[in-house]
Amino acid sequence: MAADGSRGPLEQAGDHIVAGRAMDGDVEAFAVLLRRYTPMMRAYTQRMLNGSAEVDDTVQEAFVTAWQRFGELDDPGKVKSWLMRIVSRKAVDRLRRHRPAVDVTEIDRPAPLHASPSAVVEVREGVAALGAALRELPEAQRECWVLREMGGYSYDEIAAELGVPVSTVRGLLARARGFLITRMEAWR
Repeated sequence: MAADGSRGPLEQAGDHIVAGRAMDGDVEAFAVLLRRYTPMMRAYTQRMLNGSAEVDDTVQEAFVTAWQRFGELDDPGKVKSWLMRIVSRKAVDRLRRHRPAVDVTEIDRPAPLHASPSAVVEVREGVAALGAALRELPEAQRECWVLREMGGYSYDEIAAELGVPVSTVRGLLARARGFLITRMEAWR
């Protein structure tokens, strides 16, 4: 933004121009991308990490990675989906890194009043099975499923996010759902 609060020409430029300049090492252009996409990346990461205190760190790591890997971006016009893929991977990495390793013998908590211990175990096993099934999905199918089912994105929003046609999103989601239905049949 300009000193008078108005939007400068770089702020108004399209992604392909701003990302192209950032790829050439323009720090100001990179700052525009940071301002433009931080809110969306934070919202997505917050959903992935369940509101964890590590949301800002994850988004910051994603931008550091983006700055270091700008040479890998084939189409500057697709910088939004490229950044979302980076932050998605960073969030998944953080989830994997912080999986709790709990010794069951050290837990001495009463079962919830509304559920028997066997019901609690069954729910936990179901969640673990869903997590395992999601890890088996191809990346594109998993991204679509997570954006739709966990992020609440519309088909159009997912298509825009990933830079693919809506018909591709429908196909990816159908395949992901079909796989998950089959894989999770025992948990119905």
